[in-house]
Amino acid sequence: MDEDIKIINNKKKLSILILAILLIIFAFFFNQERIEKNKEKIANNYNTASINFLSGNKINVKNKMINVIESKDKTYSPLALYFLIDNNIIESKEEINQYFDILINQTQLEKEIKNLIIYKKALFNSEFETENNLLKILNPIINSESIWKSHSLYLVGEYFFSKNEKKKAKEFFEKILILENANPNIKLEVQKRIQRDFSE
Repeated sequence: MDEDIKIINNKKKLSILILAILLIIFAFFFNQERIEKNKEKIANNYNTASINFLSGNKINVKNKMINVIESKDKTYSPLALYFLIDNNIIESKEEINQYFDILINQTQLEKEIKNLIIYKKALFNSEFETENNLLKILNPIINSESIWKSHSLYLVGEYFFSKNEKKKAKEFFEKILILENANPNIKLEVQKRIQRDFSE
């Protein structure tokens, strides 16, 4: 009798285990389907807004693109921000920087994609920001081994050069020359710049 009860209990445990596994599998596939549908919706919103803008129907384009940015999608959120900037849809620098911060701080991006967005934020701000703020934006890249490090150093060098602070500009240009993974085109441009503009 005890043996029968033990067998029944084992069968119940096995049934519960199988049911739990099936529920986990179902939940996983249900969640994947939900993610895919959501991504498809974001893609459709981005494509519709950009097509409407290019065809002259500009109503609600800004709001639709902002919704795409705020969805924090790793593909379409950056594209939406670039679209807004490239087409001068948002005039407020503060607002644009807020959307850059959503991408940098709240969106799940690959490391170098995130660094590219940080660089683009700095590039956007380079015409009006102070030296300290520009360096603050770029510090995560400058203090790393990112593939965007040489771009960032070059941007800061150009920033100082445009302000006629040649000593500071040269310091940043020279950092590029000793970088192991510096972009070859930027390295060549820096060599030319130093020979042309800093030779005594």
